[in-house]
Amino acid sequence: MDAEREVLDVLARNAREDIDDIAAQTGLDAAAVADAIDALEADNVVHGYQAVVDWDRVEEGKIRAVVEINVELDRETGYEQVADRIAKFPAVDALHLVSGDYDFAVEVLGETMQDVSEFISEQVAPMPEVTQTVTHYIMETYKDGGIRFEDGDDDDRLSVSP
Repeated sequence: MDAEREVLDVLARNAREDIDDIAAQTGLDAAAVADAIDALEADNVVHGYQAVVDWDRVEEGKIRAVVEINVELDRETGYEQVADRIAKFPAVDALHLVSGDYDFAVEVLGETMQDVSEFISEQVAPMPEVTQTVTHYIMETYKDGGIRFEDGDDDDRLSVSP
């Protein structure tokens, strides 16, 4: 798994790296890199490759929200079953079982704030196990997927006046 881990670390930083570049960065030969990628995909360690999008820079961007969900489980229903039902919705971008004051942290994408609100109130909140939801709308994203979003102005110098 050491070779696979090295390849995984490179892919996590930039999934568009070419096999020869990954080989150069890891000290492996190209065939070993290709085999490692195949194994990672076959073992469901790598589930896909995605672009990290700064929706604030897109003319018709998306609204993002983090939703806290509390649930009450019974003998027949566990976290896995509730998670399966929540994860099936296309609006759900990420779903995490968390420790702390609530049970699930859900990242939701919608076209408008109303879309997100309706999704939560009409699809998630009515689930029998859900006891409470708290929605936090993302106002600004500074870093996502390990990538820092810059404003494009690289000049960080302070102005000096005489």
